Amino acid sequence: MDDSSATANLTSVPEETSEEDQNRETSTETVNKLPSGFSAKPDRPPIQISSQKYAPIDWLGYFDQEDDVHIQDSNDVFHVYTAGTKGPVVFCLHGGGYSGLSFALSASIMKEKVRVVAMDLRGHGKSSTEDELDLSIETLCNDVLAVLKTMYGDSPPAIILVGHSMGGSVAVHVAAKKALPSLAGLIVVDVVEGTAMASLVHMQKILSNRMQHFSSIEKAIEWSVKGGSLRNIESACLSIPSTLKYDEVKKCYTHRAKLEETEQYWRGWYEGLSEKFLSSPVPKILLLAGTDRLDRTLTIGQMQGKFQMVVVRHTGHAIQEDVPGEFATLVLNFIHRNRIGPHGVEIPGILRPSVSKP
Repeated sequence: MDDSSATANLTSVPEETSEEDQNRETSTETVNKLPSGFSAKPDRPPIQISSQKYAPIDWLGYFDQEDDVHIQDSNDVFHVYTAGTKGPVVFCLHGGGYSGLSFALSASIMKEKVRVVAMDLRGHGKSSTEDELDLSIETLCNDVLAVLKTMYGDSPPAIILVGHSMGGSVAVHVAAKKALPSLAGLIVVDVVEGTAMASLVHMQKILSNRMQHFSSIEKAIEWSVKGGSLRNIESACLSIPSTLKYDEVKKCYTHRAKLEETEQYWRGWYEGLSEKFLSSPVPKILLLAGTDRLDRTLTIGQMQGKFQMVVVRHTGHAIQEDVPGEFATLVLNFIHRNRIGPHGVEIPGILRPSVSKP
């Protein structure tokens, strides 16, 4: 310890001062506190180093619990995060390369009024399947239906499917199958057939140009934020870790989902998506980050009042992550407007029998 530190730690002995001296000191302090054009700038808060700013955040406190759903007669195990104990089930499907934790921040808000379930799709997050690269739309739809069947049996509660990007395509195709009698609503997040189909020719280049290896999880989180894929640091710290895996050979972190090896399935995700969305018989809403992403079919359908559309400002592609509060409000308002209760659409004056279901 140097002399200055030692001196600073010494306790000074108070001296007796007259009342006149005290008044003079008070007056001097008051003058010194007056603002001046020559005053120094206020002290800046301590700078947060990168590793602290982008440190991973645990999902506890956002979701209530996590579970593994084992699919009967197969070795497939799907990881789900759940929150809430009442109301209809908001079943969330993430986009390609994301995970169920993409909905963590919004789930922490919605769980006060609804039940939220977010699953890790095949080849993503903590899910484990026999064929991690089979991301065909048929397989993804069957996965979702199998998870719902395993979780709720033959008497599922009212379900609102929410899908972002690739997950939005899966949600629309599941709804089109009409294999889910308790489906009460459909929410699609920032995916439109026209734009998606046009972007497929660039997708391999986009995937190959992104950073592939990270020395730490913090570096991956920092890259996702500074690269613009996510704009909310808290959400990035929550969701990005689950999109990575550690490569023992290269001694670094890489992307969990091998999207570049699934190109054969991409067209099937989006082809005919607009017509399927419009033909779904349940209430539906399309959340977009920009109006230029509407194709002709959806533009006509929107003008005919076949679905509700909301353009969310000041956000990137992952609306649920960038502005989770606004996203949660839009979902809850959609449920309230369409009077969707735990057992489906609630008509005033008609009482439903109470059913005890977890």
